[in-house]
Amino acid sequence: MASVLVVEDDQFVRSALIRHLSEAAHTVRSVGTALEALREVTQVGFDVVILDLGLPDLDGAEALKMLRGITDVPVIIATARDDESEVVRLLNAGADDYLIKPFSVEHLSARMAAVLRRSRGHESSPVLRVGGLQIDIQRRQAALDAAPLDLTRREFDLLSFLAARPGVVVTRRELLAEVWQQSYGDDQTIDVHLSWLRRKLGETAARPRYLHTLRGVGVKLEPPGSFL
Repeated sequence: MASVLVVEDDQFVRSALIRHLSEAAHTVRSVGTALEALREVTQVGFDVVILDLGLPDLDGAEALKMLRGITDVPVIIATARDDESEVVRLLNAGADDYLIKPFSVEHLSARMAAVLRRSRGHESSPVLRVGGLQIDIQRRQAALDAAPLDLTRREFDLLSFLAARPGVVVTRRELLAEVWQQSYGDDQTIDVHLSWLRRKLGETAARPRYLHTLRGVGVKLEPPGSFL
């Protein structure tokens, strides 16, 4: 059971989502505009937000950006837009998953369950330590040599996923599935986030300290001095 905010201006779709989610024992609130959604999120704690893009006051992409400025609540985009570049852009902007209309209630339930498992798994995870890195999953805080790291939501998810598997080579396909919650995507998306993360860790691809890329295989995170 989860607390869900449905952001959808189409009354028919909105009613169907509310009915299905309520029947599945979820607690559901709904709004029809982006500004109402922002107000609800600031006033009420939710486990997940289902966000339509075609809202009457703001485009959903802009609403997503504003949501990410105030909360880390998981967001599932639900829209009729099926352009792959748009999907990648929204995932990079902080969406946790993306459903293209029309979709079945079973499909929505499966995606919600996956997002909630990941979110709740983070809440119960311990503090991770790898070399000088310290990552508090529950508080979503990270530090390097006792200095706080200013990470975006996706950078934090990527770093914590790798830090939970020190020394293990993780493939790009696995990163897409577990960090981006996608079965497909552009390797450039991962490379860009790794580049940003390296910069904040004070390293480069040419002179790595923690993040090591094995060409054609994947990525691993290890403390300095342990990589051979």
